[in-house]
Amino acid sequence: MSVELRAQAMARGDRRSSLLFYRTVRGAIRAIVNPWLRVRAENTHVLDRPGPTILAPVHRSHLDSALVATQSSRRIRALGKQSLFTTPVVSYVCAALGAIPVRRGEADRDALAAAKMLLDRGESMIVFPEGSRRAGNEIGELFDGAAWLAARSGAPVVPIGITGTQAALPTGAKFLHRSDVAIVVGEPLPAPVGEDGKRASRQQLREFTAELTEQLQKAQDAAVALATASAAAGSGRRIVR
Repeated sequence: MSVELRAQAMARGDRRSSLLFYRTVRGAIRAIVNPWLRVRAENTHVLDRPGPTILAPVHRSHLDSALVATQSSRRIRALGKQSLFTTPVVSYVCAALGAIPVRRGEADRDALAAAKMLLDRGESMIVFPEGSRRAGNEIGELFDGAAWLAARSGAPVVPIGITGTQAALPTGAKFLHRSDVAIVVGEPLPAPVGEDGKRASRQQLREFTAELTEQLQKAQDAAVALATASAAAGSGRRIVR
């Protein structure tokens, strides 16, 4: 059995133990981590839309998936690097938290096929269109995973801007640093569809990815503005005191 199939078998969406574990972890992050990081978010009701949904956040920190998940009442799946699934205990924890292993730096069609299977079941899934973590607020070239999944599943893609997580958990850091984190959820982009209902062409996928790039940049700019405003408000409150 492949790593992908084992991960799904260990934490099926309807398994009570994995759902309880997921909700417990999500609740702890909401109660402890979010206040500590002064998380602010806008337009999060989009994350609760029913049916298959692809969430496409920027990727600046290992915190990104967890913090996005706390903003939704749904169980959120995600693609995670395969090295996290090498031991049974860690593999179960990652799977219970909604992760599906993917080979880093490769066009892992097996993982994308597993993701499509979950979307076909009506689940909500995080796919980082930037691939690995990046620095800064400029959105560079995106991979085609989100467009590929959208075209084959019919799921809309939701761009999500996130800022502050890189400062909160820099690469190599073992502890959280207090930071103003902001999350801004954009409006869903309808899945690309070919003419007469046929499969979307390569050109349509490229056009979809270009539109996602633009909307992701807008969401990221809005997140930066929200974090700046929150930090200024917090500084003002501290001065008054």
